[in-house]
Amino acid sequence: MSYIQQGTKIYRRTSFSFFAAGFNTFAILYCAQPLMLEFTTEFNISPTTASLSLSITTIALAISMLIFGSLSEVWGRKPVMVYSMLLASGLCVLTAFSPSFHILLVFRTLVGITLAGLPSVAMAYLGEEIEPKSLGSAMGLYISGNAIGAVAGRLISGTLSDFFGWHIAIAGIGIISLVATLIFWYSLPPSQNFSSRKLDIGKLGKSLIDHLKDPGLVCLYGMGFLLLGSNVALFNYIGYVLTAKPYSLSQTIVSWIFIILIIGMFSSVLTGKLVDRHGKQKILILNLIITLVGVCMTLEPHLLLKVIALGLFTFGFFGSHSIASSWVGQRALKNKAQASSLYLFLYYTGSSVGGTIGGIFWSTFGWDGLIGMIIGFLIIAFILTACLSKIVLKAKHIPAVKESC
Repeated sequence: MSYIQQGTKIYRRTSFSFFAAGFNTFAILYCAQPLMLEFTTEFNISPTTASLSLSITTIALAISMLIFGSLSEVWGRKPVMVYSMLLASGLCVLTAFSPSFHILLVFRTLVGITLAGLPSVAMAYLGEEIEPKSLGSAMGLYISGNAIGAVAGRLISGTLSDFFGWHIAIAGIGIISLVATLIFWYSLPPSQNFSSRKLDIGKLGKSLIDHLKDPGLVCLYGMGFLLLGSNVALFNYIGYVLTAKPYSLSQTIVSWIFIILIIGMFSSVLTGKLVDRHGKQKILILNLIITLVGVCMTLEPHLLLKVIALGLFTFGFFGSHSIASSWVGQRALKNKAQASSLYLFLYYTGSSVGGTIGGIFWSTFGWDGLIGMIIGFLIIAFILTACLSKIVLKAKHIPAVKESC
């Protein structure tokens, strides 16, 4: 097998391609989040209903990821990713012309389905084509594209909507994403180490069930669900708080607050170093504590403290997610790609559920009620961490018992 090596021209092209791909995916996915306030006003709907513009996309993405990963085994890695990005970008532009909220939701559902072809295949392509010692840096650039896309999608759409309305905002994101798709298509080399296989639904279903029989993996899947559910619930409705009295901030300023999510890039790197020194369990608990402190601090009415609280929450969230997601790959003994895709499925399902249920708490009990719901999510995450620690400790003692017999 011939691998792509770091320092070569083809490595730089591949890394840049996946940076553009990550940007494309997450800009399209999250561009609706800062527009929820406009949807509420224009379509005369509740904040909970407006949240469906993001929730319905993430649940469609979550379900479709389980399918696209298997389809790429038959159709090839690059074709699935390219057509996925092209269709999603085109649908994003069409979403801007939605005459009603129901039509907008139809387009956002289709966007979620088509977007799934990129994240479900990207890591498989990189793992097959990049030499092992260069894989970490290539994966890091792809994840950076994810993070920057998620921030830019929110920031650009929020700013454009403040000046030109949500139609132009979504169309703008779609056009930028089309450009990113063309860069990806042109720059990414075809697969060299991929060989197509027959699609075996029976084996796929059996392996997914096997992963769900592992209580340790179930704990990690539950954590992913709760973590992104908490994150999306918090950031979905913070805009409603900050644009209302006593803050009365403009949509543009609120959109710039999303730049705080870039903290996650630094949090993930620092967390990785701390895990190497102190172990996964301790650092996961530390990050969950930081997340909990951050969400509790958002109850403070002072604006600066609220922003600092969002920063703390973001730091802890990304640190916790990076540990949980990497732990899945280490714990799964076989079919690691499927184990990871199952984690992502529940991760994005948590986004849909947390974002929508959070709207019910927000509409019924206000900001205090929403924060109470998120605290409940995080308490369950602490319980799952404790259960996981017991499972790991028990597994460590099993060999010692057998040897002493």
